[in-house]
Amino acid sequence: QVHLVESGGGLVQPGGSLLLSCAASGSIFSINGMGWYRQTPGKQRELVAVITTGGSTNYGESVKGRFTISSDNAKNTVYLHMNSLKPEDTAVYYCYADRVRSNLYSARTANHWGQGTQVTVSS
Repeated sequence: QVHLVESGGGLVQPGGSLLLSCAASGSIFSINGMGWYRQTPGKQRELVAVITTGGSTNYGESVKGRFTISSDNAKNTVYLHMNSLKPEDTAVYYCYADRVRSNLYSARTANHWGQGTQVTVSS
């Protein structure tokens, strides 16, 4: 079993900042990468940012230049630094772990999602 635990969501004013964290725990031998997606009611889940264990990053167009993703591979933890927040950033933010391998003896991998954390940007 692999568990992703998110923290750091909440209410912030436009122009403000938030830091999201997500820690993966459980049967983990290796992880290809981790990241964040977000979803609002009636819309598809969209990419916010992802980072591989090698440090390569990819951002959604709407957050480029405002959000920064980082990770601590030793702790299987990913962070999302969100600056210059806008009301349209309001969403449930989901942590994602890509191609998690559970042990040395099996090459099988699986993707995992966290339960989500609400981010609300409003005055």
